[in-house]
Amino acid sequence: MAAPTRTPRASWIEEGLHALGVGGPDAVRIEVLAQTLGVSKGGFYWHFEDRRALLQEMLDTWERVVIDEAIERIEAGGGEAREKLRRLFALASSRQARGLGSIDAAIREWARQDQVVARRLRRVDNRRMEYMRSLFAAFCTDQADVEARSLLALSLFIGTRFTAAEHGSRTRAQVLALAVERLLA
Repeated sequence: MAAPTRTPRASWIEEGLHALGVGGPDAVRIEVLAQTLGVSKGGFYWHFEDRRALLQEMLDTWERVVIDEAIERIEAGGGEAREKLRRLFALASSRQARGLGSIDAAIREWARQDQVVARRLRRVDNRRMEYMRSLFAAFCTDQADVEARSLLALSLFIGTRFTAAEHGSRTRAQVLALAVERLLA
């Protein structure tokens, strides 16, 4: 008889992140995740001690994807700081990033109620700002300008998904492209 196949740890984390993005941290339930994955909840305990351990792994994965992997992708393309920023903005507005946007929004809401998550979110946003500061500083000599551009860029990443405004004859993508060009001027 063959050994039973275990659901990979990454599948639990991925499904947990999806549930988080759809319904917040309360939607991350072992029983529901097991049902969605089509397995028994007993398999969960091969990988995680408890739900809290899963939530921690989900936050670790989110941070790795939105910071470490994103920076690696941007840096792998080489080029000058403006080119890297253009790639960063393109990545932030990509379909993949839009999927991560609901997770990011859920984590921001969760952070309002949980100090541990709030500290993690602060660390992630600080890392985002540090990276953008390093890029803007390559062509902006005024530190106040570097800080303002970095904050505007981060705010653009986070806030665009919550903005319902129309832009006259321009599409949202066109207006975002204009905003990016202003930041890079």
